[in-house]
Amino acid sequence: MTAPADTTAVAAWWLCDHCRRPVYAKRLARSAGVCPECGHHRRLSARERLDQLLDPGSADLLSVPRTADDALGFTDTRPYHERLAEARERTGLDDAAIAVRGRIGGVEVALVAMEFGFMGGSLSGGVGELITLTAEAALTERRPLIIVCASGGARMQEGLISLMQMAKTSQALLALDEAGIATVSVITDPVYGGVAASFATLCDVIVAEPGARMGFAGPRVIERTINERLPENFQRAEFLREHGQVDVVAPRGELRATLTRLLGALAPAEHVEQEEPHTADSVLLTDPEQVPDLDPWQAVRLARNLERPTALDYIGLLVEDFQELHGDRLGGDCPATVGGVGLFGGRPVMVIGQQKGHTAAALRERNFGMPVPAGYRKAARLMRLAAKVGIPVLTLVDTSGAYPGVEAERGGQAVAIAENLRLMSGLPVPIVTVIVSEGGSGGALGLAVADRVLALSNAVYSVISPEGCAAILWRDPDAAPLAARELGLHARELLAQGVVDGVVPEPEGGAQSDHRTTAERLAGAVRPLLEELTELTTDQLLARRRARFRVFGSSDTARPPGTGEVVRCPRPTALPPSTL
Repeated sequence: MTAPADTTAVAAWWLCDHCRRPVYAKRLARSAGVCPECGHHRRLSARERLDQLLDPGSADLLSVPRTADDALGFTDTRPYHERLAEARERTGLDDAAIAVRGRIGGVEVALVAMEFGFMGGSLSGGVGELITLTAEAALTERRPLIIVCASGGARMQEGLISLMQMAKTSQALLALDEAGIATVSVITDPVYGGVAASFATLCDVIVAEPGARMGFAGPRVIERTINERLPENFQRAEFLREHGQVDVVAPRGELRATLTRLLGALAPAEHVEQEEPHTADSVLLTDPEQVPDLDPWQAVRLARNLERPTALDYIGLLVEDFQELHGDRLGGDCPATVGGVGLFGGRPVMVIGQQKGHTAAALRERNFGMPVPAGYRKAARLMRLAAKVGIPVLTLVDTSGAYPGVEAERGGQAVAIAENLRLMSGLPVPIVTVIVSEGGSGGALGLAVADRVLALSNAVYSVISPEGCAAILWRDPDAAPLAARELGLHARELLAQGVVDGVVPEPEGGAQSDHRTTAERLAGAVRPLLEELTELTTDQLLARRRARFRVFGSSDTARPPGTGEVVRCPRPTALPPSTL
């Protein structure tokens, strides 16, 4: 929107920068600066941002000393000191940002709001110092840090001092990473250059307003450099989310609620009022004899039933205040892998699942539940975030396997899965996995290196699909039912092998007949496991997780079926020379 020239007068009408339609000022104010005609988000001042996001009356301005002005004596068409004086008079700020302590949804935060109206929100020594001091306050007081970004980049008039703020602020965020304190950046229009290449994109979660632009180089520079026409919506929030750079695109009216959900799960425990966990009788089966002896091929067909609950169905039924997160930060966002934070039985949790769908269109949209490398890398990013803030991870496995395409191989499919296996083996927070329908090969295992692995009673878990096994070993696709029997892939056999630690019985007619009851039974099985695992020290957790997987295929260990416990036999300290 274009403001009137006389800022002391009250304008009755505003002109939208995007659709060029006049908008009644009071109507614009009611929509928080969003054009009711086209949805364009008018640029807000830093003070307006504070009013929009913080709980009323909670803002406490941080006192930040002013840094030295104009160390270079810089002059372009005007002396830099004149530009500074003008910007200060116009905005009433010392520099292009405001820092406060406050609350969002009752959670205590430290917040920096950048002011684009102050020399384009450019990153100066003063702005870098303000952000760093605010991060240090967040560290000392263990508050999440929120940075509302709006900037054209580094302030050229301050030369390399401005450039050094990129490193300085990045170090400040690293200290918060090391301390396990959550950080969120809010991308407003625009964010470029040194801001985009430092604190704006280093935060744990990146939320963007619709249409907000972000990038290192501006589109005009790029077009002139490569002499090519850029894609539509290039560097816009929606483009960035599609390409893995942004977690959430939140309209302004939903921005505060989005931050509230995130903070409810990611904030340090001392700043969040926990609900009492729901206690339900566990229906978990741990004896193979208790599990129905289903025909394996029938189990495969049931597991693939399109009416069975998907990962997002379970999340919708079980996880309160869920906020989905997107992107691997490397250029992709796999639709077959979903994940985010929320409250499970009152407990903050990171939920990651493989998503199929109930219709042909949904299956195509989700790549038939087959993740590409970006999916495993997104999952890894979310698991690292869970480890940072100390919340458990729940994974819901439902895939026929990792996507076997040319682009997936070019993108490092094998490496992405392998990295997850290693990451989960050492993740210092509890992990519970549930095979909810189909667990196919390494594509499933990439989310299933857990402290406890459960399966629904009609789920299957296999090294390869029965059809694939039949084609390779029998050289006959019609041998798939026989292959299913030989693979030992159904829940009863999985429990007998110790591959899963328990089986969640499905209601009569299968999970597809009653989504809610199935979800309640799953929750009743998972909640006590999370409570039990949370009581362990990190060393105990990792030792038991590694012992769980160490036993498979080992001749000197035994695992009683269904107990989930490893019984270790004596092991020689060295191999006999003849075996070397």
